[in-house]
Amino acid sequence: MSEDLEHLVACVRACRICVETPRGKPLPHEPRPVLQASTQARVLIASQAPGTKVHLSGRPFTDASGDRLRSWLGVTSEEFYDAKKFAIVPMGFCFPGQDAKGSDLPPRRECAPAWRSQLMAAMPQIDLVLTIGMYAQEWHMGEKRHGSLSETVANWRAAWASEASPRVLPLPHPSWRNTAWLKRNPWFETDLLPFLKREIRHRLG
Repeated sequence: MSEDLEHLVACVRACRICVETPRGKPLPHEPRPVLQASTQARVLIASQAPGTKVHLSGRPFTDASGDRLRSWLGVTSEEFYDAKKFAIVPMGFCFPGQDAKGSDLPPRRECAPAWRSQLMAAMPQIDLVLTIGMYAQEWHMGEKRHGSLSETVANWRAAWASEASPRVLPLPHPSWRNTAWLKRNPWFETDLLPFLKREIRHRLG
């Protein structure tokens, strides 16, 4: 990691914007920003926000969603947590809390405006961004994003064909709550995942 990126990551991990100058209600607990940045990784996982287990571990995707995501990518935990192989930068760095029904709230609105452009500029070697969920797709895909997450993911070939740099592949969230979505969209496992695994393996060398 370069000194510039190392300093930037240290600033992110010390960030308290959502408590001290929040947009709306402040974060209901102590901030614990979670990310994995790198000046060597070619793949960026642009995820949503940490859940309760990740908030406790301080390490991205240490939960059932992470198990499913690693299966989608066709990688081991050792490969996944190797910062030389993967950068993992969520749209919100801290666990945002839960709503009255016990579902995770959306990523905090302070994170991306404060840090995302700086982090992307500090990792120019990234040539593949995996956008997980609509918040990451909105930021990284812009007008190439469709009206719904399902439409955006279903049109992954068009997103890839644009040959933008870095290349972008949209994915649904690997939460087990999306199992029904996967059953309704069998093309995801038969068409997109084999392509994704080939691209990942190519970049891991």
